[in-house]
Amino acid sequence: MRKLTSKLLACALLSAIATPVSAAAADQPTFANVPYGTHERQVLDFYQAKSDIPAPVLFFIHGGGWVAGDKKGFDVTPYLAAGISVVSINYRYTSHAYAAGVKPPVAWPMHDAARALQFLRSKAAQWHIDKARIGASGGSAGACTSLWLAFHDDMADPKSSDPIAHESTRLWCAAVISAQTTLDPQEMHEWTPNSRYGGHAFGFMTDPQNPKTRDWQFAQFLAHRDEVLSWIKEYSPIAHVSADDPPIYLMYSTPPALGQHQKDPTHTANFGVKLEEKMKSVSVACELVYPGAPEVKHPQMTQYLIEKLKAPSENP
Repeated sequence: MRKLTSKLLACALLSAIATPVSAAAADQPTFANVPYGTHERQVLDFYQAKSDIPAPVLFFIHGGGWVAGDKKGFDVTPYLAAGISVVSINYRYTSHAYAAGVKPPVAWPMHDAARALQFLRSKAAQWHIDKARIGASGGSAGACTSLWLAFHDDMADPKSSDPIAHESTRLWCAAVISAQTTLDPQEMHEWTPNSRYGGHAFGFMTDPQNPKTRDWQFAQFLAHRDEVLSWIKEYSPIAHVSADDPPIYLMYSTPPALGQHQKDPTHTANFGVKLEEKMKSVSVACELVYPGAPEVKHPQMTQYLIEKLKAPSENP
């Protein structure tokens, strides 16, 4: 057990999310831009590890607020070296959903991730992967989506005429950086009073007449919360936590300060503290990492993912 210093955590975060593209380029995808849907953004890259047995898989979801970002640039090297295959996905943005009249807009990026996960499992025999041992990872919005998959009840539909829809959406584990663990503006405001994120996910878009657009979005989101509460509960990871969920690793760059303004309220460790509380209440393992955090077992996310994905079956 150890406390994580700010310097050590900075190095860990740099290793986890700031790998130069040139480093990631050393390992080219085994299959690139594989479509799992019909939209140009519904594609994924698959990197196959050398393994005598079906390999576990890291399922990576990029960040960018569900409005930007790309699957490229993620460093797959340590996972391939450990015998873990990697999938990195693109998905439709909330802007695509908004333009198509989809409500709430966040449904598209989140359900795209679920569909990509099911598609991956449908390729288990062809791609020589272990369908059970799939761990999700990502940062910010990609982290939120990863946690949503980890906690949500299985979205498999055994009655569907589409065989891909028969596949499970459950995970072996998840390890994420700077995750939003709730999308409820009331909870966000209580935990971090200067919160200003999430309105766009539910259709509260930018006011072109207001220079402080994100503040305007959040104010509208909070004021109209009750009108979209069913959507908020569906897409907030913390709302789905239950005793049968997989172990989770959460990493943040600054210490928590519940009830206080934060320099970066969108990525505050306050999110992690409240999720850890909820998970402990149902006896699900959660490792929360931030500068000065107690009982840190894995200073680096890569270390955690490799250990969990390669763990004996009885101890994921």
